[in-house]
Amino acid sequence: MLQGKLVVLRASEPDDLPNYVRWLQDRDVLTYFGPYRPMNLAQEESWFERQNSDSSSINFAIAHQGQHVGGCGYLNINHQHRHAEVGIFIGEKSLWDQGLGRDALATIVDYGFQYLNFHRIYLRVFAENKRAIHSYEKVGFQHEGRWRQAEWRHGRWHDMLWMSVLEHERREMTDNA
Repeated sequence: MLQGKLVVLRASEPDDLPNYVRWLQDRDVLTYFGPYRPMNLAQEESWFERQNSDSSSINFAIAHQGQHVGGCGYLNINHQHRHAEVGIFIGEKSLWDQGLGRDALATIVDYGFQYLNFHRIYLRVFAENKRAIHSYEKVGFQHEGRWRQAEWRHGRWHDMLWMSVLEHERREMTDNA
């Protein structure tokens, strides 16, 4: 279990899966996150089992005041080159814009640098997702590039931004806070 200022990151449990199914069927949540189609419980259970046996990923449930509110994790972990991709979402829309996502991201990034010995953590984000981009910048992520018309969603092409933070950049940021 990882303690943030506002959230706790804990192991995902089978009891969490109905929340993921509900969130990943919500059009607002799916605007910038998730698969291209709704997932049913059997598909979520299959994903959960695959994740538990995949050494290149680590997943957490995000909890706020004891309530499961979202998920985050690492994928594409590469121990040789000491980097991984991070992903995060808050599924409970009533809790959007309260700093929970930023706190969860800061918590998992610090865990990646301090305990998993990563040197670089990166992410992909829709160029139109200004709210998320602002949050990522607050945690120390810097823009690396833009993939033009990289993903088809909601009937049109979307640009994707790549952002990353290096261990020394995050350390300097937290040391100066």
